[in-house]
Amino acid sequence: MNHTTNLPEHRSERVRNGAAAAAPPPAPATKRRRPPSTQWAAWGFLAPVTVYLALFYAYPLYRNLDLSLRNYTVRSFVQGDAPFTGLANYRKVFDDPTFAPALLHTVVFTAVCLVFQYAIGLALAVFFNQNFRLSATLRALFLVPWLLPLIVSASTWSWMLNSESGVVNSALHTIGIGPVNWLTSPSWSLASVIIANIWIGVPFNLVVLYSGLQSIPTSLYEAAAIDGANAWQRFWRVTFPLLRPVSAITLLLGLIYTLKVFDIIWIMTKGGPADSSTTFATWSYQLGFGNLLPAFGPGAAVGNLLVVAALVFGLVYVRAQRKQALS
Repeated sequence: MNHTTNLPEHRSERVRNGAAAAAPPPAPATKRRRPPSTQWAAWGFLAPVTVYLALFYAYPLYRNLDLSLRNYTVRSFVQGDAPFTGLANYRKVFDDPTFAPALLHTVVFTAVCLVFQYAIGLALAVFFNQNFRLSATLRALFLVPWLLPLIVSASTWSWMLNSESGVVNSALHTIGIGPVNWLTSPSWSLASVIIANIWIGVPFNLVVLYSGLQSIPTSLYEAAAIDGANAWQRFWRVTFPLLRPVSAITLLLGLIYTLKVFDIIWIMTKGGPADSSTTFATWSYQLGFGNLLPAFGPGAAVGNLLVVAALVFGLVYVRAQRKQALS
C-alpha cells in the first residue's frame, strides 16, 4: 500500500527533473543601455569644451607647427603659399649665436624664480596658518601683486629700478652704496627681471600652499607635540610631507607660467642690453615681430621648443603622480 502511494511522487519528481533538464539555460545579463536622450545630453555638455579646445589650443598649435616647417614671408603669410622646408628653421635656430645665451637665461630665470617663489610663498603660508589677529587682512594685501595687470607691475618695477630716479638706488644711496644700473647693465638686467617676477609670483604660491595647509588635521600637530617634536621637526616631518601633492602642482604651474613670461622682461629690458636678459619667450617675439623682415618660421620654432619643454615637465608630473598613487 505504501509503495503504490509513493509512486506518483517518484513520477512527479522525474517529471520535474526532466523539465529542469529540458529547460534552456538562463540568458546572460545584457548591459543596460542609456536612453538616447541621456547620450545626446552628454554630447551636448561635451561639445562646448571640445570646440573651445579645438579652436584655442589644437588649431593654434597646428598653425605654429606649420609655421615652423615652412619658409614664411609677409607675402606668403598672407597668400598661404609658403614652401615646405622641413626642419630647416630648427637648424637655423640651433645654429644662431643667440640660442645658447637664450637657453641659459631661460633656465636661470625659471629655476631661480621657482625656488624663491616657492620658498617665500611656503614661509608666508606657514606664517599665516597660525591665524593670528589681522591675518586675513594681511593675506589680502599680499594678493595685490597677483591682481595687478602685468603691464602695471612691470612699469612700476622699471620706475623703481631706474638708474637715476629710482627709489631703489635712492635707498642704496642713503646707506652709502653707489647707484646700480639695474636695467641698462648686462650684469644686472637678468637679476632685475628675476626680482620683479618673484614679487609677482609669490602671492600665487601663498594662496595654493595656504589652502593645502588648511587641509592638514591639527590632531597630527598635537600628536607630534606630545611626542616632543619642536616646531622645525613638526614642519619637516608633518607639514612638508603632507604638502607634497600641493607642492608638486604648484611647482608645475609655476614652471609653465615662468617659461612663457614675456610681458615683464619686454617692458623692463626688451631682452637687453646686448641680449643679456633674452629668454626663449622674448627671442621668439623678436624673431617673429621685432624686425622689419620678420622670420616667422624660426620664431615659431623657438615657441615650439617652449611647448615641448612644458609638455615634458607635465608628463613627468603625471607619471610621478601615477606612481605615487600606485605605491
